Amino acid sequence: QVQLVESGGGLVQAGGSLRLSCAASGRTFSSYAMGWFRQAPGKEREFVAAVKWSGVSTRYGDSVKGRFAISRDNGKNTVYLQMNSLKPEDTAVYFCAADRLGSVRLTDQPREYNYWGQGTQVTVSS
Repeated sequence: QVQLVESGGGLVQAGGSLRLSCAASGRTFSSYAMGWFRQAPGKEREFVAAVKWSGVSTRYGDSVKGRFAISRDNGKNTVYLQMNSLKPEDTAVYFCAADRLGSVRLTDQPREYNYWGQGTQVTVSS
């Protein structure tokens, strides 16, 4: 079993920055792909970013491209999401997720991720 715990959320003014962290414990592997998703009230879960097990390959949702950056530190079993130039539309609960097949794919589909954290709230004020 893999446990994921997000942290770093909070309240920030538009244009500001936050860095989210996701700490993994249990049976973890550097071969897992790690992803970030978000969900706002009344909206579907949205893909934000993902990083492959190598840490080299990344992908981003169109709405965050150029503003957010995902990275991972396999030695610390931690994945990060650096969020810059935040907008009110970024307000959501942000979830960390892990894909066991990250060695062969980098997916943006929530159903293909095996493990999920409980989420951390990010609120961007205008």
